[in-house]
Order: sequence, then C-alpha cells, then structure tokens
Amino acid sequence: MPEAQAVAHDRDEFLGHPKGLFVCFFTEMWERFSFYGMKALLLLYLLKYHLFGDDAGYDLLGAYGGLVYAIPVIGGLLADRYLGMRKAVLLGGILLVLGHIGMAFEGEQARIVAGEVVRDEGALQVFYLSLALIIMGVGFLKPNISTIVGRLYPENDPRRDSGFTLFYAGINVGALFASLICAFLGETYGWSYGFGAAGVGMLAGLVMFVWGQKYLHGHAEPNDPDKLRERVGPLSREWWIYLGSLGGVAIVWQLIQRTWTVHGAMHIIALLLAVWFVYFLVTQCNRVQRQQMITLVLLIIGVLIFFTLYEQTYGSWVTFTDRLLTKDLFGAADNAYVPALPWAVYALAASPPLMIAALMASDRGRGDVAKGLVVLMGVGLFVAIAHDIVLVKQTAGSLTFLGAFFIVVLAPIFSWFWPWLEKRGLNPSKPAKMGIGLVFAGLAFLPMVAAAQYAGASDAMASVWWLVLAYFVLEIGEMCLSPIGLSAVTQLSVARVVGLMMGAFWLATAYSEVLAAGFGKLASIEVAEGATLDMAEAASKYSDLFWLMVWVGVGSGVVFLLLTPLARRWMHGVK
Repeated sequence: MPEAQAVAHDRDEFLGHPKGLFVCFFTEMWERFSFYGMKALLLLYLLKYHLFGDDAGYDLLGAYGGLVYAIPVIGGLLADRYLGMRKAVLLGGILLVLGHIGMAFEGEQARIVAGEVVRDEGALQVFYLSLALIIMGVGFLKPNISTIVGRLYPENDPRRDSGFTLFYAGINVGALFASLICAFLGETYGWSYGFGAAGVGMLAGLVMFVWGQKYLHGHAEPNDPDKLRERVGPLSREWWIYLGSLGGVAIVWQLIQRTWTVHGAMHIIALLLAVWFVYFLVTQCNRVQRQQMITLVLLIIGVLIFFTLYEQTYGSWVTFTDRLLTKDLFGAADNAYVPALPWAVYALAASPPLMIAALMASDRGRGDVAKGLVVLMGVGLFVAIAHDIVLVKQTAGSLTFLGAFFIVVLAPIFSWFWPWLEKRGLNPSKPAKMGIGLVFAGLAFLPMVAAAQYAGASDAMASVWWLVLAYFVLEIGEMCLSPIGLSAVTQLSVARVVGLMMGAFWLATAYSEVLAAGFGKLASIEVAEGATLDMAEAASKYSDLFWLMVWVGVGSGVVFLLLTPLARRWMHGVK
C-alpha cells in the first residue's frame, strides 16, 4: 500500500475499527438511553400520576411494547427499498426527539372526585401522541443503525464480529445509564425531568449522527437515489414516505388508546402466521427444508417465551419493587451525603464532546491524544456508575439498571466461555442453549417468590437483594440465548421466505410484550380510595404469578432440552 494511502487508511480508523462505528455506537447508545429511560418510568407514571388501574397500565405497556417491536419491520423494509439508512435514521431520530419532548408535558395530575378518577384528557392526548412518535421513531432508527454498522466492514472482514460486539455494548451502556438517570430524576424530582432527560439524550444522539456523516463514507445512502426522487403524483417518492410516516403516527396515536385493538391484532397476526407456516411446510418444502423450518419456528417460539418472562422486569417486577421491596442497595439513605444529581448525568453529558474530540484528534494524526480522551471518558463513566450504585438511593424504576449492569458484567465472560467450550467440543447447540436459557429465566423468579413470601409473612418490605439475585440469574439466561438470534433465521429459513421469517422473528418479540402484559395482570392490585395496601394479599398475588413464571420457564426449557437431539438432526449440519 502506498504511504499516502496507508496514512489515509490509518486516519479513517480508530482503535482498529472504522470511525463510523463509533458514530453509530453513540447514536444507538443515546437512542437506547432515551428508550429505556422512558420505559423504566412508563408504568409507574401511568399508575401514580394518571391513576390508571394496574390492568389498564399493563395493557398499555403491552400495546406500546408490541408496536415498538413490530413497526421496525416496516421501517427496515422502507429503508432497504427506497429511503436508505441515513435518511431513515435521521427521520427516526427527529420523531423520537419530538416524542420525548411531548412526554415531558405532564398536565394536571389525576385526582379522585366523588369516587371517580378525573384526568387531564388534553395531557393524556399529548401523552398518547408522544408514544406514537416514539414508536414510529424507533421503527425507522433501530433496524437501520445496525445495518449501517454491517456496511462499514468489507465482506469477510474478521473485525466485523468484534465491531458488532462494541456496537451492542453501546446499547447496554445506554440502558444502564438510562435507569440511573431518567428513572431517578422522574421519581425524585418529577416525571417531566425524567422524560425530559430522555429527550435530551436522544437529541444528543441525533446531533452525533449528523456530525459524523463524513465517517460513514456513503454506506448509508439509498440504493437507488433516482427511484427515491421519482415523482408520484404531486410529490417525490421520498416525500410520500415522510408523509406516510406522519400518517403512521396518526394511526398509532389512535391505536395506542385502544389497547384491546393492538392486543387483538397481535393475536390475529400470530394465528395467520401459524396458518401460513403450516401451508408452506406442506406444499412448498422438501423434507430437509421442512425439518429446518420447523426447527427455526421452535427457536422463534423459545425467544417468544423467554421475552414474555423477561418483560416482567418492566411490568410486574417494577410494581412489586415499588410496593414490597426496600430500594436502598448499600444503605445510602442512612448517610448524611445525598448527591443532588447522580454522577452519571455529568459523565454521560461529557461523553459526546470527548468522543468527538477523540475522533478529531485522530483525524489530525494525534493518536495518543485520541486514546487518552477515550480512556478519560471510560474512567469517568466507570466512576459515575460505581458512585451512583453505591451512594445514591435507588427507586423502583432506577433499579431496572440491574439488567443492563449484569449484561455488561457477564458478556465478556460468556464471549470467552463459548469459544472455550467450542475448542473442547462441548459448545451446546442452538436448541440446547435455548433450553438452558429458558430454565435460567424460570429460575430467576424463585428469588422473587422468596421476597413475596417474606413480605407477606412479615408485613414488612423484603430486601432489594432478592431483586439483585433475580436479575443475575435472568441475565445468565439471556447470555445463553444471545448467540441465538437473527443468524438462525438466515441459516435455517428457506431462502425465498427469509425476509418473511425475519419479520416473524421480530413479530414474535412484539407478541411477547402482549403476552407479558397478560401475565402481569394476574398480579394486578387495586387499592380502594383512602385504603392502604394489604401487603399479605398483594404478596400472595405476586407469589402466585412468580410461581407460574417459574413453571413456564423451567417447563419449556426442559421441553427444549428433551427435543434437542431431534432438533439437531433436523438442522442438517447448521451450527
């Protein structure tokens, strides 16, 4: 390679990866920060501020989760065929910023008058519209930012896997800080502060993406710009897509207020997919294809079951923590030191300018300075997390940080563990990993059962450390499932329907949100006006739900393990 080209190549990379990776990393980190920060607050906000009953709160949470995982199927298709990833991400980011700004508008708090709940209907309409904007925004941004990462690397580039590992670390960093900041601010200072912080985070991500366009080198542009500019009636195809996205916001705005419609539609879609699948197996597949497709659907069902269990962390686990668990991990409430804000606020606010400065220093050939800035950023984030976990009193919403925390802790261990097993010929197959993951997901509810039984028997709050143990076991389960994802779809699906099966995979994740809401409602608690929570009754309801989740997880996991030998044969050599 000529010297001038070598210098240009070196300056286009940072820490061994394309600089565009770090632009995508921070864009996705802030998007996930805004998404999980809002999600950590959503159910509590509905129950405590707008005085929704538990059933209505779970229904809305399920409808929101279902739509937020279903719409990306459409957003991904539009970007692939027409819009291109860059414009799709920008559109999604703008919709998300608008949605989070709307979420910061509280209106008047609901109150009970003559036994009836009186709500600020205007504020509720702003709230529903904001959810619709967020749903559509995620639909355009989430599927396309990861596609850009893949395009930054040449085919068969050995750095691709480690690049995606770094990218997914951004997701977990965003989720970790989201709960520590947004949920804490929302429950401590006011809901608008928490939702507003999520909006500021998304704006930071959008600014980072716009600034870093030069590092993407055109990889995110439309496949056929002329087709996008082509006029269809009075407008170009591009502007019809933008108008269509606003029309989609209007439709979702109405749907999200009619949760039974969303839930019913999800059930119907699931039934139609099942009917189509049986028809396709019988009429369109040979024996090998039929067996591989059945195995693929088995894995998709496993993912559906797992996330039905996992999404209790934002549903029944949140309300249980709020009502029946202590919140303080290390006794911070007993100390005189009470920080006005979590240190994570300052560390995360400093991270974008530090990253931009690092990339600019690298552009100028100042590699040592660039690396020093990244180290400074990493140390700041680590110190902030340690400070906030140990010294800041947590809330029911902020404790959802435990999921992302254990992923960050366990991911390096499992990334070493699976190859270690592979070298010794002991690496479990995909169906076996699915079974193990489901068993751990079920076992994660045992500490919650113990906490519920303690609270019910003692009429006192159970220790928050039961929740910590539950999250730890649950995330071990997720680490077992993490190698099983979209790769299984591309490996096992009949080629001509791989796009449809990819959509089925995401719709299964969406459907799990609806199922999770249905299960959560089994532990709904309705406290009469002027009454206090009956801890024994509440604990009994939660205990029954958690036991059911134990049996669903462990039982389905055992079934998967029993079916593993057959499933491995039916995969016909796919690993």
